[in-house]
Amino acid sequence: MTSKLIFLTNPIHPLVHAEMETFARVSVATSVRDEDLIAGAREAAIVVVRTPIPAALYDHAPNLLGVIRHGAGVDMIPIPEATARGIAVANAPGTNAVTVAEFAVGQMLSLAHRSAAANQRMRASGWASARTLADQGLELAGKKVGLVGLGAIGQAVAKMCHFGFGMSVCGYRPSGRASLEFIDVMPLEQVLTQADFVVLACPLNDSTKGLISRDLLGKMKASAYLINVARGAVVDQQALVEALSEKRLAGAALDVFTQQPLPTESPLYGMENVLLSPHMAGVTDDSLRAMGSSVARQARQILNGQLPDHLVNHEAAGQLQEHLVRQLRKQ
Repeated sequence: MTSKLIFLTNPIHPLVHAEMETFARVSVATSVRDEDLIAGAREAAIVVVRTPIPAALYDHAPNLLGVIRHGAGVDMIPIPEATARGIAVANAPGTNAVTVAEFAVGQMLSLAHRSAAANQRMRASGWASARTLADQGLELAGKKVGLVGLGAIGQAVAKMCHFGFGMSVCGYRPSGRASLEFIDVMPLEQVLTQADFVVLACPLNDSTKGLISRDLLGKMKASAYLINVARGAVVDQQALVEALSEKRLAGAALDVFTQQPLPTESPLYGMENVLLSPHMAGVTDDSLRAMGSSVARQARQILNGQLPDHLVNHEAAGQLQEHLVRQLRKQ
């Protein structure tokens, strides 16, 4: 089994990397360009994904048994093409939920108290100029947070806001259900209309692409803030830029964008009421270790001929199990 190769599209936590080397060979991509990902995966039994991979990778990786997402969102993986080839796809759900939730709440606090803007202005223009921002601040206590997505991240945000700040919580999910009794589940339009802070924490898929449209943005309060820790494509970014520029929204905290890295010419850079971060909400030393541990455990399962704990293409479980056993016998 030690001859099997695990190929990482990006580095992972060093302790997890070392753990993987106890049961497989491990290599890391030289770059995230498609051609380098394809070249690096040629001999791989497992590919660990932290950046989008091309579907063409499968055609050049005859020994591939599984693709494991280092995180929860699987929009980086061409899943139908993997399933068609009998390749198991897995992820690590919930492992960074607290990290993302803490980040979202931290951005809410910064927006509410204008702390990031005050920091910038004090450095650039001095004490008196920065202090004028204080009059525009507000408390989270008593405000309403609206959650778009009520999975592990959404529920973690809900608990922090409800128990930590005494905020009321409403939320939207397609199933119309929530496991926390204090969340008022309602249609999406009502969430955006009522909330003082809207937190996007939903996966990116066909039903959520462009979900926060120009029309829905127009229904938000002019005093409301939007926090996006989901995916950039969930929002009509141009419509958001216009709403922020025209003061039809009080501000936003954006960790993800329709194009990443965010182009240097984006007008978002010049907006004092917008907090920008480079898709880092789910990344801390703690979360990297938790995500990596889940990935390592599932990689070991696949190399042992077992389907992983968090199989994503579970509708084809029987086919995948047969293919896995057959490939391992051949290798």
